[in-house]
Amino acid sequence: MARRVLLVIDMLKDFVYDDGALTCGKPAQDIVPYIQELLADFRQAGDRVIYLADAHSPDDPEFEMFPPHCIAGTRGAEVIDELRPEEGDLLIHKTRYSGFFRTNLEQVLEDLRPEEVHVVGVCTSICVLFTVADLRNRFYNTLVHEKGVADFDPEAHRFSLKHMDKVLGAKIV
Repeated sequence: MARRVLLVIDMLKDFVYDDGALTCGKPAQDIVPYIQELLADFRQAGDRVIYLADAHSPDDPEFEMFPPHCIAGTRGAEVIDELRPEEGDLLIHKTRYSGFFRTNLEQVLEDLRPEEVHVVGVCTSICVLFTVADLRNRFYNTLVHEKGVADFDPEAHRFSLKHMDKVLGAKIV
């Protein structure tokens, strides 16, 4: 049983780097040092780190709403260099907003039975929000690190943090 799990959501080159296809830009870049500290803490404590990563097909229907991004096998779909997964970390590819949709995340968490699931990454108002909703719907004790999440829309970011706290019951730390 894992005491804690850290979910690192979509810290991918297309979302973080300035030349990314759907970049959050500076807000996403600003959270990298904080996530690096959390990764070191979790790894040192022997807790699990799970990366959730968009990996779309070139004709994904999501591209009717958003520009093509994080196409599987491309540079843009890679975890940023500063936060690369290490041996023992798990990388789960996803195709929708929630990390649970058509992935093995549910089974992985059932097997780990964590006391806490900590969440960082982008975008607060999309993939972070929907993954946190699904964590809470499964009654996981969920902690969202305010210094570790970012969005390209500051208003949506603030609303999502409040929503995760007041409606979903996630703890904002």
